[in-house]
Amino acid sequence: MAAPCWRFAGRPLWLKISGSVAISGSVKSAVCNARNVRNVRNVSCSPQLRSAQKLSHANAASPWALHGAVCLQRLPVVSQDKSLIEEQFMDMMHQMELEKSLLSDHELRLLREADRLSRKQEDDYDSDDDEEDFGGQEIITAQDLEDAWEQKLKQFKPASRTGASDTTDVSLSERCLGNSLVLLVKQDVGSQKLWLLPQQPWEAGETLRQTAERALASLPGADLKGTFLGNTPCGFYKYKFPKSVQTGSQVGAKVFFFKAVLSGGGHLPLQKDSFAWVRKDELQDYLPPEYLKQVKRFIMIE
Repeated sequence: MAAPCWRFAGRPLWLKISGSVAISGSVKSAVCNARNVRNVRNVSCSPQLRSAQKLSHANAASPWALHGAVCLQRLPVVSQDKSLIEEQFMDMMHQMELEKSLLSDHELRLLREADRLSRKQEDDYDSDDDEEDFGGQEIITAQDLEDAWEQKLKQFKPASRTGASDTTDVSLSERCLGNSLVLLVKQDVGSQKLWLLPQQPWEAGETLRQTAERALASLPGADLKGTFLGNTPCGFYKYKFPKSVQTGSQVGAKVFFFKAVLSGGGHLPLQKDSFAWVRKDELQDYLPPEYLKQVKRFIMIE
């Protein structure tokens, strides 16, 4: 082991320097070549193309079919009705505010006019003092203002909080204005018709979000526009196909859910028994149990 080291130590200094320079130069050229190759790969493949290529390879090698689904929500239009304890708390706060608050200018004016009216009924009332205060102009009392406001209040009709349609008609998105609604569609799964979120099989060359967008746009007779909330799936569900439709290459499907908010359309009734706008507490009446378990994980709004 000592001979090679001694042989290297005995070389002239210029040989040592030239040898180290040659080695370091070859190392640097190899590193530069590796960096250039990596940069060329990054430039030639966009993120969307790389993700589509990964999905294509994964779908070709996997026995599971990929699906993109959309959870389209219609957000609440009005505030929810207050519960009993909320009503009691509101009454208590109003009473506390009334007891601790000062008189407003209108209330002070009512007191002054009530005092003036009581002085008019006295025997020693002097009208000259009031004429000097008001300049002989016609007086509109605070009570007259309150009567006029009361008449305007009786003519005011607030908008309906229950919607223009019957709340039991699930084909209309105007039902249950104080709650968030989710769109369900009836789809064929083998020989069964099941209520599910709108979904479509993934096609080569598109991202899963584009598949979910296509699932919303391809609904028959529905002109719905949704604003998607991000490019990342919010949920996942895996199920097996019925044995009657299973093939040797694919035994089931993996569904990736994307969230979207209704931003247009949906004002006309959809086809009954094919579409349904349901609340979160009504999902159990439509969705299969295992499917419902996964959907409830990303639906937070009541």
